[in-house]
Amino acid sequence: QVQLVESGGGLVQPGGSLRLSCAASRSIFNAFSMGWYRQAPGKQRELVATIISGIITNYADSVKGRFTISRDSAKNTGYLQMNSLKPENTAVYYCNVQSGAGTSSWGQGTQVTVSA
Repeated sequence: QVQLVESGGGLVQPGGSLRLSCAASRSIFNAFSMGWYRQAPGKQRELVATIISGIITNYADSVKGRFTISRDSAKNTGYLQMNSLKPENTAVYYCNVQSGAGTSSWGQGTQVTVSA
């Protein structure tokens, strides 16, 4: 499995932006997918966005047009650019990498709080 470390979370006002980063301990060039999930208090973890084979992106309906997922294979890092943040986006955000062999790796999460 690959070790993942998220960063970039914090407190931001509604309408603001944050960019989350997910640093991998080794190459993610051949990873099947990289994704961002979130879990709000009292709720189940949910998919936010994924990028498959470095090309195909999928987003939860609630974030389409506001969030952008990307990855830089040269830096072994994935990103989630979050714009026009809303209070309901408050959650712990987790990075996930799925290998071509089917193994799944998770980071420890980074807290995002959207509040005035």
